[in-house]
Amino acid sequence: MERPTNKQSTTNTKTKPQGKKKGPKKKKFNFRKLILGTIIATILAIICAMAIYIVVIMNGFKILETNIDKIETTTESTLIYAQEEGKDAQPKEIAKIYKGENRESVNIKDVPERLKQAFIATEDRRFEQHSGVDFWAIGRALVKDVIHMSAVEGGSTITQQLAKNVFLSSEKTAFRKGTEMSIAFALDEKYTKDEILERYLNRIFFGSNAYGIKAAAKVYFGKSNLNDLEIWEMATLAALPKAPSKYSPLANPDLSKERRGVVLKLMADQGYITEAERAKAAAVDYTPPAAAATSTKDYASYVDYVMNEAEDMYDIDEDELLTKGYRIYTTMNTKAQQIMETTYANPSFFQKDATDGQKIQSAMVIVDNKTGGLMAMIGGRDYKSRGFSRIYSKRQPGSSFKPIAAYGPALESGDYTPYSILDDSQTSFGNGTYSPRNYDRVTHGQVTMLEAVKKSYNLAPVWLLDKMGVGAGINFAKNLGIQLNPTKDRNLAIALGGLTDGVSPLQMATAYSAFANQGSLNKTHAILRITDAQGKEIAAYKAEKKQVIQPKTAYYMTLLLQGVVETGGTGTKAKFNRPVAGKTGSTGLDIKGIEQYDRDVWFVGYTPEWTAAVWEGFDKVDSKHYVTVGSGGTAAIFKEIMSKSLDGVPVTNFVKPANVPTPTETPTGVTDLAAVYEIDKKSVKLTWTPVGEKTSYNVYRKGSKETDAKLLIQSPTPIVNDSSVFSGETYQYYVVPFSADTNVEGARSNVASVEVPKDDTLPDGTKPSTSPGVSPTPSPGNGMDPTNPTQSPGTKPTPTPTPGNTVKPGGSPSPSTSPSPSSSPNASNGPSPTPTPPTKPGNGTPDKPKDGKPDGEQVIVPKTP
Repeated sequence: MERPTNKQSTTNTKTKPQGKKKGPKKKKFNFRKLILGTIIATILAIICAMAIYIVVIMNGFKILETNIDKIETTTESTLIYAQEEGKDAQPKEIAKIYKGENRESVNIKDVPERLKQAFIATEDRRFEQHSGVDFWAIGRALVKDVIHMSAVEGGSTITQQLAKNVFLSSEKTAFRKGTEMSIAFALDEKYTKDEILERYLNRIFFGSNAYGIKAAAKVYFGKSNLNDLEIWEMATLAALPKAPSKYSPLANPDLSKERRGVVLKLMADQGYITEAERAKAAAVDYTPPAAAATSTKDYASYVDYVMNEAEDMYDIDEDELLTKGYRIYTTMNTKAQQIMETTYANPSFFQKDATDGQKIQSAMVIVDNKTGGLMAMIGGRDYKSRGFSRIYSKRQPGSSFKPIAAYGPALESGDYTPYSILDDSQTSFGNGTYSPRNYDRVTHGQVTMLEAVKKSYNLAPVWLLDKMGVGAGINFAKNLGIQLNPTKDRNLAIALGGLTDGVSPLQMATAYSAFANQGSLNKTHAILRITDAQGKEIAAYKAEKKQVIQPKTAYYMTLLLQGVVETGGTGTKAKFNRPVAGKTGSTGLDIKGIEQYDRDVWFVGYTPEWTAAVWEGFDKVDSKHYVTVGSGGTAAIFKEIMSKSLDGVPVTNFVKPANVPTPTETPTGVTDLAAVYEIDKKSVKLTWTPVGEKTSYNVYRKGSKETDAKLLIQSPTPIVNDSSVFSGETYQYYVVPFSADTNVEGARSNVASVEVPKDDTLPDGTKPSTSPGVSPTPSPGNGMDPTNPTQSPGTKPTPTPTPGNTVKPGGSPSPSTSPSPSSSPNASNGPSPTPTPPTKPGNGTPDKPKDGKPDGEQVIVPKTP
């Protein structure tokens, strides 16, 4: 019997039909294997996590034990250099900043409980619960950061801050953060909570060269015993570690008070103080103690600015600057800085002290036009290191803001030039809600932009901004780096520098530098680069240059502002032996009896090389503290410092940009228009003194029943006969000269009135004699037509003719352009008014008013040619 092979079945089975083969069987899902794999992965993850944790903890202990002496060790000073000019010039050391001896340790037993609570509430509310690192706080911070799409909250504990402060730099890397956490774990293992808090309070930097809580209490409040501190003082100190420079009550009392309020709210929310205590402490105004003043240092204003910029632009805090031995290279011009400090130390350049001995204050900033580098600055007279720097202080700029808010936007629009005609008449704007006045209460009628800027008229720039729209002024200022209040500053007062928040000398110098640099604006900066003690670069300035206005606008503005320092301008005291442009500014007092004096005075100006802003005034203005010297004082300071600082620098001129046309000067205005009715000719004879060669004249007329004056004729000569008048009617005339070559208009003339006798009688009812009836009645005023015909300055005249009028500039009207014919028999369908050549040439120079009063006082006595 044969044994079955492995290819044969030992059982009887039916043969399956061919062609119906089944595929491979599907494997069933094995839940056991999944669960087993998960358990194994979890165990491995736990093992890895524990291993990492152990490594991190061991690393922290190693770092702590190796560098424990750093808590008591003074570190290397940081050096600041001025980058001297010249190819081979070596940087000059100008300052050394370091941790001085102003550090006093205090035992935690001598720290009042509420002072400890202020720091815990502000910096680490779960300080007593965590083990050096608060994972709950880190998670909360991450959630908030994700929600807000930015880093809005940190998760560092007091222990981590101590670890970073003692052992690490502020380098932003994951490795550094991990190291910080490992050291924090080690610190928490080695020390008690009170010991950690004691070391933290003795170690941290509080600004103003104060290290530790005890030194800070002395500097800011003059108190050696911490138990003497009041709640508001404790909260003020707890507010400082976040940003010592920013929240210093000495340097920024308003920001300090605001931050103090945040700390008090945290203390109240966490039950450390009552609501009544919070409200009382929040309301206190800070007054610095006499001992708070520190000694004056060379270049103190500039050095303080460098430290602020390092923190703001490069995220290097002040404590790190004072301990890490950095080398900081700056844009300072040491010659300019020394001259500035010498000038500010000379009382002859400033107003005399107030009756209580208080000195008037001042600040100045100089910017390099081409680079935005800060050449020199001073934050005040007798400025103290880490004190209140007035280069940041926002004050009302007065007329120095007119180029930014009014004249700049007009030039940028392309509709105006320096010779465009503006209206300086007394006007109420905004439906009568705003009625500015010129400083001397005198108006000037039609004036060129050049004259308005040179003599600092007030009505003209307000009129101009009203034509342009307030939004144009706000946007122009924004382009120059000055952000106005978008709602509260949306009014015409900004044309005169009436701002909600004011502007700082630093902002004004930066903005004006665009005028000097063909419309390009550089980011102002003091730091060029920062290296460590071994020369490795850790930060560097990256140029930021932007074309913010047209080159033509900048050039035309320079032409305007050059006129300010010339004879007859308001800034003549700023002129010296090189091209200078600039603008004065002052803001008046609203204190009864002394309204003629000022609150703030300015001069902002530039040469082709540098721009400078000078402010002068009292920090707090009242009836005993105000400015009496006017803006001439700031102009004189500008001249003194700029002229000496630039001495030896080759003189250059302002450059006219390519393809920018030279603005065309407008014709001089007519001031002696006279109107005479000639009975025998049944016409009105208009005469005036010619104002120059190649000048034609637009003659306007308004009848007593007409709303607006209408163009009567364009005449090449200074004599016109109007034979198209009605009997018994009264007419008003004025003349606008314009260049025959460019069609640029000049100012409107005075208004001359004439009454045409009714029929063949004179106004008194008598018969006329054979001699002409003369009624020259030039309207008293400033050259403005009372009806105020609408005409856009800086553009070609737009007459409002009668139907069929087709007069073009420089041409003569067709017969159909004549006004309606007179009803007089002899005047029916009379001829058009015709220009008549003068019998004698005029001298082109009209007399001044006989009584010597300016046009703005409504007195005009014209001279008959």
